[in-house]
Amino acid sequence: MHIGDIVGKPGRDIVRMACYGLRKREGLSLIVANAENACGGSGLTPAAYKEIIDCGIDCITMGDHIYRRKELFQTLQSQNNIVKPANFPKTAPGKDFAIVESASGIRVAVISIMARVFMRPVDCPWEAVDRVLSLIPASVKVRCVDFHGEATSDKQVMGRYLDGRVSYVLGTHTHVPTADEQIFKGGTAFQCDVGMTGPHESIIGRNIERVTETTITFRPTQFDVARDDVRLTGSIVDIDPETGRATGIRRIQIREEEAKALQAEYPQDASR
Repeated sequence: MHIGDIVGKPGRDIVRMACYGLRKREGLSLIVANAENACGGSGLTPAAYKEIIDCGIDCITMGDHIYRRKELFQTLQSQNNIVKPANFPKTAPGKDFAIVESASGIRVAVISIMARVFMRPVDCPWEAVDRVLSLIPASVKVRCVDFHGEATSDKQVMGRYLDGRVSYVLGTHTHVPTADEQIFKGGTAFQCDVGMTGPHESIIGRNIERVTETTITFRPTQFDVARDDVRLTGSIVDIDPETGRATGIRRIQIREEEAKALQAEYPQDASR
């Protein structure tokens, strides 16, 4: 499963409530989450990184807000289950890809790439993903790509470019889930954006009144994280571990009530 952008404490809270139960109910062997907005809506701290991993997330991807919290630099350098966009400069803190083990013992490569259309200047995403794929052992068949970007056209190009070479290309960043989930001819699952995990009574996770005021008047305000209608949003991809090809993809959205029900139905083992 790939969970879309976790936004603030509301997003972290619903991941904590739902993650363990989702893993049990859906038979998930690996969970990847984008967490670049997990602290105050922008950035990630070492404490929040640990909190998210302790919830049962196997690997964290990031994006353009990755360096908003300088204290994360050491975590990015030392931990093997969090990745920076691989088309950032070589000197930028963090790893270009991660290889993590699923609950079923399958080695899985996780890659983050950032798009360029309407985004900050970065190196060529196509060259970067080719370079990273060349570094991954051939024995690692399951390869997951988080493509962090604004434009759906950019994301579709990346999906088609990597068809047959990776297990999935799933988009993040816009915080709005798209209804275009599909499996391409080469066996790569694709979706332009898996959505946002956080408060949906908001403007992409932020307080409606604050964003509206600034948009209309140009008066700067603090874009606080909203609080209401919290949902976990993402997509579940079925992958053949022998070939690395996707066999199914479906969107999933968990509201707070369902998250609480999952927590009650599947109480987390104290030993975990």
